[in-house]
Amino acid sequence: MAVYDLEEQEQLEELKTWWAQHGNLVTAVVVAAALAMLAWQGWNWWQRKQAAQAGAAYALLEQVAAVHDPQRTNEVTGELIDKYSGTAYAGLAALLSAKVQADGGDFKTAKLQLAWAAKHAKDPELRDLARLRLATVLEDEKDYGDALQQLAAEPAAPFAPRYAEVRGDILAAQGQTAAAQAAYANALSKLDAEKGAADQSTSQYRQVLQIKLDALGGQS
Repeated sequence: MAVYDLEEQEQLEELKTWWAQHGNLVTAVVVAAALAMLAWQGWNWWQRKQAAQAGAAYALLEQVAAVHDPQRTNEVTGELIDKYSGTAYAGLAALLSAKVQADGGDFKTAKLQLAWAAKHAKDPELRDLARLRLATVLEDEKDYGDALQQLAAEPAAPFAPRYAEVRGDILAAQGQTAAAQAAYANALSKLDAEKGAADQSTSQYRQVLQIKLDALGGQS
């Protein structure tokens, strides 16, 4: 029994020595891990709260946009972007407001909002869509160089045919027939690669592309 007590005493002394050497480090690691967990939980809570508030703001924006009030739409969009720029709703708001502004004839504001979405929207496909819409506005204004610049980056596959088509439209407007033909042919190729077996809407779109290509003397 005395031997057992002695062994216990030795183990206890070793533990005390080890803790004296490493106890502060262990405590610091445990505290850091606990703080990291609390920070992570707090971040997730804040993200959920931001998303919920941004969703409510976007619902208000939809109501304002539905009555075709460009000024109020622009104001609500500005508030949403200022407060919730890190959420997906900010990009959606910029796109929706840009449409309302364009419909109201305010293309300057529409371009600013599309440019914001093209650069800052959280979803990559929203950025692709914003660049595409901005390119079409610039095309209508005959700002062909800037329009082509918006289409320079390769978009997500669903947008690739439309990107190529608009590029073809711009090149055709500039009188660059061969380059426009290549763009339309590329749009057809992208469409076939993306859609595979064509449904009715895809078939109709393919016909539009083919007509544009044929009009320039090209073949698919």
